[in-house]
Amino acid sequence: MRATHADKQVIDETVGAVNGLTTRWAETVASGTVLSAAGVWPLLAFLADGASGTARDQLAEAVGLPADRAAHTARTFLVALDELRGVDAALGLWTSRKLKARAEWLAGLPPHAHRNLTGWLRSDRKALDRWAAERTRGLVKQMPVALRRDTELVLASALVMETEWIRPFAAGYACPRSGPWEDRELAGLHRTTSLLDRVGVADTPAGHVTDLRVVGTAGMDVHLLLGDETMPPGQVLKAGVGILAGRHHVVPGGRLPYGTAGPGVTVHEARHFRPTPPKLHVNTVAFDIFGEHDLTSHAGLFGLSAATDRSAGHFPGISDRPTAIGSARQAATAAFTEKGFKSAAVTAMALMAGSARLPEEKYVTTEVYATFDRPFGFLAVHRLSGLVLAAGWVTEPQPYREEGING
Repeated sequence: MRATHADKQVIDETVGAVNGLTTRWAETVASGTVLSAAGVWPLLAFLADGASGTARDQLAEAVGLPADRAAHTARTFLVALDELRGVDAALGLWTSRKLKARAEWLAGLPPHAHRNLTGWLRSDRKALDRWAAERTRGLVKQMPVALRRDTELVLASALVMETEWIRPFAAGYACPRSGPWEDRELAGLHRTTSLLDRVGVADTPAGHVTDLRVVGTAGMDVHLLLGDETMPPGQVLKAGVGILAGRHHVVPGGRLPYGTAGPGVTVHEARHFRPTPPKLHVNTVAFDIFGEHDLTSHAGLFGLSAATDRSAGHFPGISDRPTAIGSARQAATAAFTEKGFKSAAVTAMALMAGSARLPEEKYVTTEVYATFDRPFGFLAVHRLSGLVLAAGWVTEPQPYREEGING
């Protein structure tokens, strides 16, 4: 992220806060899905700025910052996100005719974010869906909000990222011999590189985790994460964020021992007639997944426990009308192909009225095989800052098609 010196401290602090929310949210994952805490965090921050009482305290705790700093930090964060190559970020606000938003709170939002709700549900739904589709390049076609007649405010964010691999994979066929995907014909992706340290094995409190970094353009990477077979998805994803933060010891591919060196990783000694560089052979699968999340089902995680109580108003800093959270949802997508990776997320919160043996060749080299042939996690990361833009768990890879994989 490019920023002024003054903003850099804000951004660094925000990256830590957003990645912390990613970790806590990822720990709740139990099946295939994709999520983006980077899409939720700014909304929580703006709401914290306008909240009072217990709702303000809980939102500030979820955001990881004092409520009186949250809006400025969120605005700086959104500007920095939108300046990243390969990333588009937007925030939208819609209010009903009955609700007069306070000018001080509106001033903390990005410019040109404010629009009006007409009160006609069909018309408003079309406008919200059109905004979601336009801001995500058509990847998310509907605004994930429960729109009702008593909806007085909708606050939404859209986040989309896209990167192409520096070195594309070869698309092919994969058929795992064991595990949950045994005998399934899958869209396999294969690649060989001499950069052994693209893969590493981390020793974490929950078990060993293999981390494969796939380098993309525009300063983006995607980390594929395979844990010990007994590790639940949330622990694998939590470990992945810990690896990014340097909290776990990682043995890079070039220093791994021969034999089974980690989940999905084996290391072999190879002999050749001529000097040959070491090789890392990667075998994985293509995936295209969609996730929908009702944030109120984990209200404590997102600081929404008090704010969803419709028996009282919680946002006097937004409007003098008593309001409460009536809906908080996210829709997200992620696709990993031989050419690259793209993901998008739209998050919306609505306020309601108050609520074999080898020949003897001379030269010896090392060959590392990293195989992702059972459910695994992923993190889409901005390389320089370490910000996690999307996280997910793959349980249903794409099936094999003879005509190949669409990029």
